[in-house]
Amino acid sequence: MQIGIQESIQNAIWFSLGSLLIEMIYVRISLVAMDWVQKQQRLMKAMEWVTLVIIVALAIGSFVAAFNSGGGAKNVLLNNNLHPFVLGMLMCAINPVQIPFWFGWSTVLFTKKILEPRPLYYNIYIVGIGVGTLLGNCVFIFGGKWMVQRIANSEQYLNWVIGGIFAVTALIQLMMILQKKEARS
Repeated sequence: MQIGIQESIQNAIWFSLGSLLIEMIYVRISLVAMDWVQKQQRLMKAMEWVTLVIIVALAIGSFVAAFNSGGGAKNVLLNNNLHPFVLGMLMCAINPVQIPFWFGWSTVLFTKKILEPRPLYYNIYIVGIGVGTLLGNCVFIFGGKWMVQRIANSEQYLNWVIGGIFAVTALIQLMMILQKKEARS
């Protein structure tokens, strides 16, 4: 949404497609290697902390952008020379949250015999996830752009709201990490 508002709809779509590609790869890997990936506790723990750091950086970047401008400043992490597709891939690749999410959904679908361990079923499932995720992202991209066009001088406020969302997300991520740590102790 932020890229769609501050740059262009095209760049936001590119970002979404990059993110979507990685998510679909993660789903495919999770379907094929459920047992192995779940056993990689150190990797998952490290990725949770990396995700937390990035979310905090996005929150800080949004607050700084809101604080330092009348609305035209970009979030520090989004102010780079990467193609939006590559940025979307990188941002999605370092977020391990979707792995347990898709493990959970896949397990439910396997248990209910809706999803069967066959390539055709896997491919349909992954394409469905891709289409659904793209449509969901488009709601944020176009809906966010539409909202900003309806509210004059809203970019600064949007940065505050996005920063707040990232800050709350970071707190939730931290609580989840700490709860897992306490449960293991």
